[in-house]
Amino acid sequence: MRIGELSRRTGVNAHQLRYYEAQGLLAADRGANGYREFDESAVLRVKQIRHLLGAGLSSEDIAYLLPCATGEAPELLGCPELVAAMRSRLRRLDDQLDRLARSRGALADYIDAAERQGGESYPPLEAVPA
Repeated sequence: MRIGELSRRTGVNAHQLRYYEAQGLLAADRGANGYREFDESAVLRVKQIRHLLGAGLSSEDIAYLLPCATGEAPELLGCPELVAAMRSRLRRLDDQLDRLARSRGALADYIDAAERQGGESYPPLEAVPA
């Protein structure tokens, strides 16, 4: 199937599919006319990629994990490298959450202090541009 059909069947635009191919996540043959030709397994592969991206994994992480993936969800087989990679990603997410929690706490403290100093004249938080 050509990229347009793969796009229609997966709901992923052609630009993203080309990106997946460039990242080594998706493979296509080239026809005599130079067009990309995907086999039927590409539909499942794209669905796997989308699920893994939704879990916050990078394309680099996904390239590493795909050989261990089976099914649409996907289910990840117990490749030892896979578990190590996912634990590493989980640690990075935990670190990001910790940093965000500290930033949120500091910002809340600044808001409290500003309000104690006569914050009635400040616009409501919703009106302040992000």
